[in-house]
Amino acid sequence: MGKLKRTFYVFAALINLYIILLLFTNLGIHVSKSNHKEKERNVNILIISTWRSGSSLVGQFFNQNPDVFYLKEPSWHVWKTMPHNSARGLQMAVRDLIRSIFKCNMSVLDAYLQNRSHVSNLFGWSSSRALCSPPVCNMFSHNNDITENNCRKNCNKSPFSMEQQSCNTYSHIVLQEFRIFDIKVLYSLLKDPTLNLKILHVVRDPRALAKSLKFLKFFLKFNDIIILKSHKKKISDKDREKVLREICQSQVDMYRTSNTHPPPFLNNRYMLLRYDDLVRHPWRTAKHIFDFAGLKLTNETKSWIYKMTHGEGLQHLQPFNITSRNALRVSLDWKNVLTLKEIRMVQKICKDFMDVFRYQNINSKNDLKDLNFETVLPRSKEDFQWQ
Repeated sequence: MGKLKRTFYVFAALINLYIILLLFTNLGIHVSKSNHKEKERNVNILIISTWRSGSSLVGQFFNQNPDVFYLKEPSWHVWKTMPHNSARGLQMAVRDLIRSIFKCNMSVLDAYLQNRSHVSNLFGWSSSRALCSPPVCNMFSHNNDITENNCRKNCNKSPFSMEQQSCNTYSHIVLQEFRIFDIKVLYSLLKDPTLNLKILHVVRDPRALAKSLKFLKFFLKFNDIIILKSHKKKISDKDREKVLREICQSQVDMYRTSNTHPPPFLNNRYMLLRYDDLVRHPWRTAKHIFDFAGLKLTNETKSWIYKMTHGEGLQHLQPFNITSRNALRVSLDWKNVLTLKEIRMVQKICKDFMDVFRYQNINSKNDLKDLNFETVLPRSKEDFQWQ
């Protein structure tokens, strides 16, 4: 009888232990799920590039997504406010501005804007669908096909204060910036767990870049002066060669820093994109960058991408606006515009850039005239960073 009683107590104890373990297991699962939800936070994408490299089109890819709050070149205000500083010297101020905007703290702009009464006081504001739709502007919905001209006409008096409110309603914030020359400046942002920052680095064939800079040199003089750390009223062709050299080398240095023994916090947070690959395979490239950002590529966005990259035209009277063009033909138009001497000069100045990002040199008039001569080489699998 005593043995049976002891057996009963042992059995009861095992049952209780099982129940306790089951409860703790379920609790553990619940806590794990709860913690996962707590970790879900906004994704911030910083597009770094340089002028005339196609990053504005990339930015507009994101801008078509209803979950994205997009701003173009907010750091323009930093350079405009402090034009007598050097480009590299202003990077810290640019970084701090970026950090605040990613946190939807628009008060950071107080230091750079004399007037913050209307959203139109912000540089490039009309290129953002978020600033041309509610709650900022009630004239359009986010689903409307909003052109920059229509936005400027109908939303320019929208209150600036609504920008911060709008920013807080989106799951993804995307900023496009040209004014980063050293990726290490961004390390403190990448290490900040509250930002969840990813870097999309856009580069383009430097000969196409040089062709565009050549025809827009008067529009870009302000940038050249800061990059050159010069206060000259007239920028010479030699000066512009120095600007091109600085641009090319900084892009190479940022890529190498990100791919040669990168710090752990860069893992899965850096992606290189050649604009030349985008114009050849728009949908496939868009799918890659949207996957990187954790966004869905909708049918509406795919339709918009096709429309913008498969148009009939080459140039536009407003070169800084995104319009429907034959993107591949535009990307190769430098062959018809630059002389062989100019092409060789660019290839020499940007030699590292040409080698690292795999662009083929043009060495003769025959190369230039040969329609089958491929100037953009395939990237090796281990080099290409879809990370």
